[in-house]
Amino acid sequence: MVKVAIAGIGGVGGYFGGKLAQYYQNSEEVAVYFIARGENEKVIRQQGISVETPSENFTAQPRLVTSDPLQIGEVDLLICCTKSYDLEQSITQLKPCISHNTVILPLLNGIDSYDRIKAVYPENEVWDGCVYIVSRLTAPGHITVSGDINSLFFGSEEGTIAKLEQVLQLFKAAGINATLSQNIQQTIWEKYLFISTIATLTSYLNASMGAILEKKESIDLLHSLLHEIMQIAKAKGIIVQPDTIQKITTRMAKLPYETTSSMHSDYLSGKTTEVDSLTGYVVKLGEQLQIPTPTYTQLYTALKAREAR
Repeated sequence: MVKVAIAGIGGVGGYFGGKLAQYYQNSEEVAVYFIARGENEKVIRQQGISVETPSENFTAQPRLVTSDPLQIGEVDLLICCTKSYDLEQSITQLKPCISHNTVILPLLNGIDSYDRIKAVYPENEVWDGCVYIVSRLTAPGHITVSGDINSLFFGSEEGTIAKLEQVLQLFKAAGINATLSQNIQQTIWEKYLFISTIATLTSYLNASMGAILEKKESIDLLHSLLHEIMQIAKAKGIIVQPDTIQKITTRMAKLPYETTSSMHSDYLSGKTTEVDSLTGYVVKLGEQLQIPTPTYTQLYTALKAREAR
């Protein structure tokens, strides 16, 4: 029996965890567990998780949903979909699920998840991963996906090949659009170029992606952010394609007009945000690599001041 636990049943964990729970609901070979809290845990236990997408709606029941990792015990694969600011705290609390054989796969917005998890569990196999999806927890136990992008990429330079292939098949069988990336660092940075600039700009301007693309001033700001983060990516050995800026603006234009970032949504609802991982980390890398990031620094300072208020 392969035991899979998903920690953090929000937009990302709820969609991909929901797909896994739906397919393996009655399986004798794979058991899917959810780690959730509060009203979310209560509703999923009573009614299952309901997922609404433009192409399908479904409800799924995991083997168990609980806020207590002890009830699940050690698992083979732990998929972390918590917020980046919660990572160390949540990964430490998940210790009852983690044996030396447990593979940990973070699907977070930042690019430093691997290092942060390795610092807590140096003996474990930690992979890297990222997703492209516009998905929100719109009510307890209810996930709403907008747009038709729902891709999952994962990989590891040091991971066990047999385990990587096994998980790929496990994802694909469940109908997940998963890719085992041969250069996961490149893949993660390509996502980070997009999510960091978009999260920073939508939050700073308090505007949707459609609204940003309507004004020359906001497009100029977007280009400034992209130029700065691309210089950092190149210094880190990442291959940045010449048409990266065009690709990102095209991707923005394909999304519904009102689409925004989860960071912007968190600002609007007064929640803790991922500004340190998505904006501040670029400033930090710039300082380390001695690469100027004036636009990122200006917007980060403004966003931190807003968060403090």
